[in-house]
Amino acid sequence: MGLFTRSRGNGRDGAGIDKTKSNAPVDGFTSPLAPSNPAASAEEDSFDRETYNMVRRRVQELLLGSGDKAVENLTTQEAESVIRPIYEQVLTEEGLALSRQEKEEMFSAVLAELLGYGPIQPFLDDPTVTEIMVNGPHAIYVERHGKIEKTKARFQDDEHVMRIIERIVSPLGRRIDESSPMVDARLPDGSRVNAIIPPLALNGPTVTIRKFSKIPFTVDDFIRFGTFTEEFAMFAKAAVEARLNIIVSGGTGSGKTTTLNVLSAFIPHDERIITIEDSAELQLKQEHVVRLESRPPNIEGRGGVTIRDLVINALRMRPDRIIVGEVRGGEALDMLQAMNTGHDGSMTTAHSNGPRDTLARLETMALMAGMDLPLRAIRQQIASAIDLVIHQERMRDGSRRVVRVSEITGLEGDTILMQDIYVFQEEGLSGDRIIGRLQPSGIRPMVLDKIEAAHIHLPPEVLGLPGRRTLAF
Repeated sequence: MGLFTRSRGNGRDGAGIDKTKSNAPVDGFTSPLAPSNPAASAEEDSFDRETYNMVRRRVQELLLGSGDKAVENLTTQEAESVIRPIYEQVLTEEGLALSRQEKEEMFSAVLAELLGYGPIQPFLDDPTVTEIMVNGPHAIYVERHGKIEKTKARFQDDEHVMRIIERIVSPLGRRIDESSPMVDARLPDGSRVNAIIPPLALNGPTVTIRKFSKIPFTVDDFIRFGTFTEEFAMFAKAAVEARLNIIVSGGTGSGKTTTLNVLSAFIPHDERIITIEDSAELQLKQEHVVRLESRPPNIEGRGGVTIRDLVINALRMRPDRIIVGEVRGGEALDMLQAMNTGHDGSMTTAHSNGPRDTLARLETMALMAGMDLPLRAIRQQIASAIDLVIHQERMRDGSRRVVRVSEITGLEGDTILMQDIYVFQEEGLSGDRIIGRLQPSGIRPMVLDKIEAAHIHLPPEVLGLPGRRTLAF
């Protein structure tokens, strides 16, 4: 999911494409915490902040003294029905005369503080926001349509930010303090959260949230966005069904995880799939899926479970497919060996600047496993295990696109051989938007033999090949 983030409302998707002109939510869902205009409420509150802080404190005091069960244990609707009378009581006792707009905006802010994530809650509810960056209490940035902009929202102080971080990480059994000042977590909807606090973060507690949706993107969405073409979608479907081993590569925020999620939709529903991630983000539609998530060590430095531990364990779980959210260390060697020992059709992602750079990174990560292997042996493992590298980039206009698809053709001497199957061709600009298309190279890929051996027929035009006769299975 830069990141493609399918919103639950109107506006533009994470790739920067205007999906609808309507103001109605796409699937009819609107968060009960969201005001009618969440972005405006977050950035330009019409009420006085000092008055809000006083009202919020009084509401919290009355809630704590009411003897009712914690609002965190109630549904949003139940909690709202409990909080609203207390809120109205506070306004009356304090003699506050607010306009209807001020009153509702302040209630939404109080509700977000008590049930949600404070000043950033409206951005979590805003479908046009794909990333939220908190650089200390007084600097909140968001990404919209692939562009970063500063907002007028702010926390009160460092302690306020810390309360929100604790609200995120505590339900997951994770912790953050001076002895462990960094944490990775996720929100209930799967959005990825990273937090780092002083003394490491000099600006104050810093939070980065990459939003995900409960409703994952589909291939049709990607074709509509221009992420890839219908021809490539047909090839990718055939590659997954034919159990080719695939790595999705790209830079930070290029959309690797979302593309991996889209590719995984092609896996047949009668196969046993095991997913392994640092923070569970993949949203597979198949029924027979086992989801594994790594675990950091506890306060004594014990009990940590790494991605590599999970990959090794997954081999004993009778998987048809192993999907690793991202390889970034010694688990790369175990993943390669799994691909070479009967677990065809496995997929993962890796950070890199291109397909060739992906192979160099795999070599480095395999060496991190601590095995005293010669470089040629590792390259043999890579050449034998990997079939396709799908490279994705975040373009300068903010859109995310597959720009190169390469296959591994073998090993010659100490060099891994590759050839391009698809390459993105930029054709020009329309305003500030890049116009281009993922074009087939016209070379007959070697992986086509594996695809046809799986009784899958691809029309010649999918790969830009001249018409040819192919056995019909």
